[in-house]
Amino acid sequence: MHTLTFDSDDLERTEDFLSRAYAKMRIGSNTPETSRARISRSGLGPITVDELDLDFDMSYAVTPLNRICLCAVHEGTIRDHVYQGVEDSFGPGDVVSFAPPTLSYAGRVCGARYNITMLDPALLDQVAATAAPTLTEPVRLTGHRPHSPAAAERLRQAITYVRDHVLTEPAVADQPLVVSTAAQHLAATVLSTFPNTALTDPTPADRRDAHPDALRRALAYIDDHADQPITVADIAAEAHVTVRALQYAFRRHLDSTPLAHLRRVRLSHAHRELQAADPHAETTVTEVAARWGFFHPGRFASLYREVYRRTPRQTLLHG
Repeated sequence: MHTLTFDSDDLERTEDFLSRAYAKMRIGSNTPETSRARISRSGLGPITVDELDLDFDMSYAVTPLNRICLCAVHEGTIRDHVYQGVEDSFGPGDVVSFAPPTLSYAGRVCGARYNITMLDPALLDQVAATAAPTLTEPVRLTGHRPHSPAAAERLRQAITYVRDHVLTEPAVADQPLVVSTAAQHLAATVLSTFPNTALTDPTPADRRDAHPDALRRALAYIDDHADQPITVADIAAEAHVTVRALQYAFRRHLDSTPLAHLRRVRLSHAHRELQAADPHAETTVTEVAARWGFFHPGRFASLYREVYRRTPRQTLLHG
């Protein structure tokens, strides 16, 4: 986990900081004498979440970030935001994708407080695939606005949770499985929020490949690697099928998903660890849950009770 903060009313310093924190850019203001910028960043593996508070009007022209850049506006407006083929403005409540990773963009921040979340585009390929599995064409977003207000709100909630309950908890964020789980969860939420090139329905070839042998290979790989930060794409590769075929095989034969099964396997490991723990030692349920990729204590406890008919703490105390 890494963090940084910035607080300055010097426009040149702000431009230098933004160029180092994001990508080379030029900024300007009609009121440089009152140009205070406050920025805080938390980062976890391939994800960074920034909170920015600019109490002045600032123009910006940014070179390509080479990352997916999401913006959630809290207060104020972002106006005349442009990149190739798009011009738009955003206000409080809007959640948008600023620009494709390989394109420059420009616009104006008008006395705004907003969130910037950036993630590695390769994360999308870990949870989905395009229509041509034999090609190396990556999954990409094809629109900057969410499908619906409900989708935007789900993404906002996912970003807020990662920021408040993963990035701010060192004991949780330092766990490799938490990094992997949180990153895949956020990537899947991004894909469910914006138009994109991922093909989710299985092709005829995928349906043919979704046979019991592929499923057995996938299950064996999950069992052997549950303690490692594996992805859906990793599981599919080991099963020698596409991500879509893998998901279809799990739905068809187990009425489940690869990640749901991985979560159950990790839950069983957490259960055994809680059973074996010394109740008088300093082991906590949160630590055990995080070690096995569960970064939401409430959801961990709920899933645990559903499977084992008792709370994790009861198991920790009484075996």
